[in-house]
Amino acid sequence: MAAAIECRDLRKTYDGKVEAVRGLNLEIRTGECFGLLGPNGAGKTTTIEILEGLLQPSSGQVTILGQTWQQNPRQLREWLGISLQETRLSEKLSVRETIELFASFYSEPRSSDEVLDQLQLREKADAWVGKLSGGQRQRLAVATALVGNPRILFLDEPTTGLDPQSRRQLWDIVRTFQQNGGTVLLTTHYMDEAERLCDRLAIIDHGQVIAEGSPAELIERLGGHHVVEFEAGGNGKDGGETDRWRALPGVEAVRHEDGVICLTVREPHTTIPALLDAVEKHGSALQRLTTRQASLEDVFVRLTGRHLREE
Repeated sequence: MAAAIECRDLRKTYDGKVEAVRGLNLEIRTGECFGLLGPNGAGKTTTIEILEGLLQPSSGQVTILGQTWQQNPRQLREWLGISLQETRLSEKLSVRETIELFASFYSEPRSSDEVLDQLQLREKADAWVGKLSGGQRQRLAVATALVGNPRILFLDEPTTGLDPQSRRQLWDIVRTFQQNGGTVLLTTHYMDEAERLCDRLAIIDHGQVIAEGSPAELIERLGGHHVVEFEAGGNGKDGGETDRWRALPGVEAVRHEDGVICLTVREPHTTIPALLDAVEKHGSALQRLTTRQASLEDVFVRLTGRHLREE
C-alpha cells in the first residue's frame, strides 16, 4: 500500500540545544488509522506540527501524498483536515456560520448540512459557539476539519471531554472516513481508543520511535498476553522481592505500582498456583489478586516507565 505520510531522519532542535525530535522515521499508509502515542515532552506534538506544516524541521524530509511543504504548500492544505486539541473558535458565530467559514477556505468543500448531520450538530446549527458544551465544541472542531473534504485527517485528542456515547459516534465517523479511502493520524490519551481505532501505531519517547506495529503485535512483543496483579502483606520493592516473583513459572516481567505487584505472564493457570504457594511460604497474607488481558497500557508503561495520562 502506498504511503500517505513519510518522514525520514526528522530532527527539530530549539535554541540550538534542546532536541525535541531526534532522527525520527515514520511511514503511514494510505487508508489506515495510525496512532502516535507518547508521554509529555516526548516530541510527539513537535512531530505532528511539522507534519501539519506548522513548524519547520531543523533537518530531515517530510513527504505527504508525494508532495513536500516546500514544493506545494497550497495543495497540501487542501488535502489535510486538522482538529487540534484546543481549537479556538469565535464564540459570536453560530455553529453553521463556523462550518461555512471553514468551508470557504477550500476549493471543493462538503456541504455544511451534510457535516452538521454527520457530527449530530443539526439541532445546534443556529446556536452561538459560546453557548456550546465542551463535548459539542469538540464535535464542532472535528466538523471544521471534515468540511474541507480532506484526504488526510489529523485528530489531536479528538474525544477529550466527550461522553461515552459521543466517543463511539466519533469512532464511527473515523471508520467511515477510512472506508471512503481517507487516512487518519490520531493522537489520544485513551489506550482503549488506540486499540480499537488504530491499524498501526508508534510510541515516541525522547524524540524517537521506540516501538511501532499493530496493537496486537505490540502486546505480543510485551512477552505475555495476561497480567496478574496482586497485593500481599510485606510487598517489597527491593531486588530480592522482584527476583522472587520473576522466578515464578511463566512470568515474563515484573513491575511495582503503588504497592501492587504486576506480573506479565503467558499462562496464568500455571503462574497463579505457584504465586499462592510462594506467598504462603513467605508468610505473607494475600490481600488482593486479579487477572486481566494485557493491553497497550502495559506496553506503554514497560517501554516508557510512565502511564500515558500521567502529567
